[in-house]
Amino acid sequence: MTATLTKETPGPVEEPVLRKPSARKRLVPYWLLLPGILWLLVFFALPLVYQASTSVQTGSLEEGFQVTWHFRTYLDAFTEYWPQLLRSLLYAGTATLLCLLLGYPLAYLIAFKAGRWRNLLLVLVIAPFFTSFLIRTLAWKTILADDSLVVDVLNALHVLDVTSWLGWTEGERVLATPMAVVCGLTYNFLPFMILPLYTSLERIDGRLHEAAQDLYASPATTFRKVTFPLSMPGVVSGTLLTFIPASGDYVNAELLGSTDTKMIGNVIQSQFLRVLDYPTAAALSFILMAIVLFMVTVYIRKAGTEDLV
Repeated sequence: MTATLTKETPGPVEEPVLRKPSARKRLVPYWLLLPGILWLLVFFALPLVYQASTSVQTGSLEEGFQVTWHFRTYLDAFTEYWPQLLRSLLYAGTATLLCLLLGYPLAYLIAFKAGRWRNLLLVLVIAPFFTSFLIRTLAWKTILADDSLVVDVLNALHVLDVTSWLGWTEGERVLATPMAVVCGLTYNFLPFMILPLYTSLERIDGRLHEAAQDLYASPATTFRKVTFPLSMPGVVSGTLLTFIPASGDYVNAELLGSTDTKMIGNVIQSQFLRVLDYPTAAALSFILMAIVLFMVTVYIRKAGTEDLV
């Protein structure tokens, strides 16, 4: 009795049927976005529209303001207050550059060299936020006072001679000068630079540094060819988070500066709360917003990265 072996041919494979998600499931992402959208609508979009309408109004506080589409307010505001606008961009740019020069080495140290002290150093970076912005700025009035140790050291090192020649200080006095305002801006916004830089540097694979060393690259070449290019998202994020709020700041110029160091934020505050010229204040706000938005757009394109941390 012989047994015959037959090869069974597999039947047709049934493809899985892809079911379309129900309408309720498709709407879940939009329901999750709804709180954020409502928040932006109520606290950003609507105030922005209100400010836009205010900027084209005419009238007075006694007679009332009416929308007359008076766009000349923008031209008049820019013509009269362009020095404060330029000064704000200069101070903010200088503070941003100083934050980058001070923050990058510290972020590099925390990311690669801190070891078990990393968490402690990060806490120390954000520790100033536990104190009021106003109190931190007022503290600099003591630090930069005429009889303070800091001013004595700067004077002994002849640093004030250079800054006086540049017009950033007046003789042996630092307080109520552009240098004092920039120091306050740099200190208050330094954590906004350090944290994005640390996040970007911490993501860099350490084996890339080892590979660069195996290829006989010097530490300077490794930093220039590997570390800094890979940390560019943090550089871009940090500079934006520093420059944008610094350009509209008015507290540091008010407390650490003088009438010759007023920034555009001081002008806007004065127009809103003292002069009560609401259209001019609103127009200046939109002018500053437009200038900063243009500069940020150009900067991001020139930086060559949109991968922001």
